[in-house]
Amino acid sequence: MKRKTTDIKDDVVWHSTRVSPDERERLSVQKPLTIWLTGLSASGKSTLAFALEKFFVENGRSAFVLDGDNVRHGLCKDLGFTAQDRSENIRRVAEVANLMNDAGVMVMVACISPSSADRDNAKSIIGEERFLEVYLSTPLSVCEQLDPKGLYRKARAGQIPHFTGVSAPYEVPAAPALKLDASELSVADCLQEILSKVAI
Repeated sequence: MKRKTTDIKDDVVWHSTRVSPDERERLSVQKPLTIWLTGLSASGKSTLAFALEKFFVENGRSAFVLDGDNVRHGLCKDLGFTAQDRSENIRRVAEVANLMNDAGVMVMVACISPSSADRDNAKSIIGEERFLEVYLSTPLSVCEQLDPKGLYRKARAGQIPHFTGVSAPYEVPAAPALKLDASELSVADCLQEILSKVAI
């Protein structure tokens, strides 16, 4: 598949594969998809992403999680948390998810991704036909109460700038494929809701 882009140098040429998406799907026995989990910190994104990965692998499917914290240990370790850096972080994650989908892998992205424009850009990179947006709507008060990493406490004390939900905004998705409140649903229930939208 040839990528659409307008911001690369003329001497950088896209090399097309001789393997079709249908051939890869037959080999991997699945239709690749990116399940994009968005929501506040501690809303349940990573828990669900890794539960989905485990389910897919146990059922003979190739799957991988791109977790917001994990990618900042390598791929995005040079980025901070300003609006510009967050946008670049999401762009990079989307590009990797797209490549992994091209390879036939199911991808779960667990990133706060607070900007609607950034999520729309991610969808355009990955392709609408294989982008499933899941909004974890767990209330801020519940996320703060859970706060497994102590981030909200630090943010409220002014120790973490640009913290989503405290000192930086979160733009609620206008029309996600699914909206799940992890404070009202079990992990198993959330998992089933997501899997009902996925052809496996």
